[in-house]
Amino acid sequence: MSDDETGAVSWRSFYEEARARLETVGGEFSAVDARRIVEEASGTEPGGFAQTLDTFATERGVAHFDHMLQRRLTGEPLQYVLGRWAFRTLDLAVDARILIPRPETEGVVDLALAELAGIDDREAWVADLGTGSGCIGLSIVAENPRTRVICTDADEAAVAASRANAAGLGRPARRIEIRCGDWYDALPPERKGDFDLIVSNPPYVADDEELPTVVRDWEPSTALFAGPTGLEAAFVLIDGAATWLRPGGALVLELGETQLEEAAARADRAGLVDVSIHRDLAGRERALVAHAP
Repeated sequence: MSDDETGAVSWRSFYEEARARLETVGGEFSAVDARRIVEEASGTEPGGFAQTLDTFATERGVAHFDHMLQRRLTGEPLQYVLGRWAFRTLDLAVDARILIPRPETEGVVDLALAELAGIDDREAWVADLGTGSGCIGLSIVAENPRTRVICTDADEAAVAASRANAAGLGRPARRIEIRCGDWYDALPPERKGDFDLIVSNPPYVADDEELPTVVRDWEPSTALFAGPTGLEAAFVLIDGAATWLRPGGALVLELGETQLEEAAARADRAGLVDVSIHRDLAGRERALVAHAP
């Protein structure tokens, strides 16, 4: 037993404590939250949780466990408590500066990569507008080696967060540029008409829409709320897409399930073609894909 082990107290005891206490805030997810907190505190490798439960906890690990558990008990999202979250192939640093990456957005990346699949004779140009953590743009550059991605965000704190995540990519980060600015205004003007893909998960919540407390009270409001209708940001992106895309280039947007029909009609009026609506894994309408003529 090492010098900082806590005697005969195993991680199983701390896991059971966390699970019981988190039922007050996590409900059905208390066991998952407790497991993730114990894994992080103990430094458990993937797949090693069962073995970790019967090992002795260390003083350093318990201190980290206590700090994370107290934060989660206040209602703070697990992702912020852990400070990182998996997204596709990436392990992203996540904190209150940025929207928490969600599984639905992983499906949006699939749509974006599919639009790039036919480009094999040159490097494709991609813009990820309102990048937040960088999850979309960084995933594209990590999974498609023939892309060059410009990520933008109007929030300087989000820009700093996405740059930190990009630094962890290694060599693919050489093909990323991260810029601060509002939607298309952040893009270099000389790149008008050059983009093969514009992708975004913009704010799409209406100002008077109710959200779960864990979202409303913790995640950045500027990444959630778009305005009175919730479609304000989406319409800016749709209306400007034809100017910035190459002929045949694609716009891919993540939106709320009740917004896709109206967004598709806007895309038609903006002169975009081959407009389609796509569902997520739960069967909800989730993404718009449209093309420059």
